[in-house]
Amino acid sequence: MKIIVEGKTDRGIIRENNEDNFCILEKQPLYMVADGMGGHASGEIASKIAIDIIRDYFNNPDASRQLQIGEYREDYSETTNRLGSAIRLANQAIYEAAHTNPLWQGMGTTIVAALLNGKRLSIAHVGDSRIYLIRLGDIEQLTDDHSLVSEQVKREMITKEQARESKMKNVLTRALGVAPDVKVDLDELSLMQGDALLLCSDGLTTMLPDEDILSVVTSTMDPAIACEQLISLANENGGEDNITVITAYIKKESWFSSLFNVKKWFRR
Repeated sequence: MKIIVEGKTDRGIIRENNEDNFCILEKQPLYMVADGMGGHASGEIASKIAIDIIRDYFNNPDASRQLQIGEYREDYSETTNRLGSAIRLANQAIYEAAHTNPLWQGMGTTIVAALLNGKRLSIAHVGDSRIYLIRLGDIEQLTDDHSLVSEQVKREMITKEQARESKMKNVLTRALGVAPDVKVDLDELSLMQGDALLLCSDGLTTMLPDEDILSVVTSTMDPAIACEQLISLANENGGEDNITVITAYIKKESWFSSLFNVKKWFRR
């Protein structure tokens, strides 16, 4: 399965600094977006710790396989469980770091991570950064926002449109680093040729509706162009927050490549 991927982060128009971080490990492949929070630029510290810890966890696979943090879910694969374990380890590191420096107290970060094993995609997240699946002209949000307004929408207290305008839309109900333990949402699914994935911080989704995101991602097969256009549109619509985007396209194989793979299978 051939994947072309690109990521980009932008400060936005309003914020003075960028507290987002992202990472693309093409070897795994592993994609991550973290949106930090906290004063004195400590949000940037928190998001960087999260990205660094998870990246190092997967860069040392022999050690990480022996290090299971938290519950092992039998209903998910080992790959998905390892991703959840890495995020819990990052939570511990941020929580401990926040207690070593008075300027870092209260810092935290969201995290959304996608890890591909063959055609199987593992997803883990905490907070309101999102991952989308674009398939056959449709867009589907694969993560649930851990936010106050999201809970209100689920309970039908407000509509999605009202949530987008709410002054409470940035209030999280779950984040890394604010407590010694954290609940990590896990999921997994199979990908198909022609699919596209989008990981992003809420600096994109609070400025652009899903329909506009879908239009951009399906208008090109170049992930760098898609990232540039999405960030540009978010800034045109106000750029109220830092904006981070990773776009990945699962390329379709040509009929010749497919035939070649079938022949290889029959020779085994």
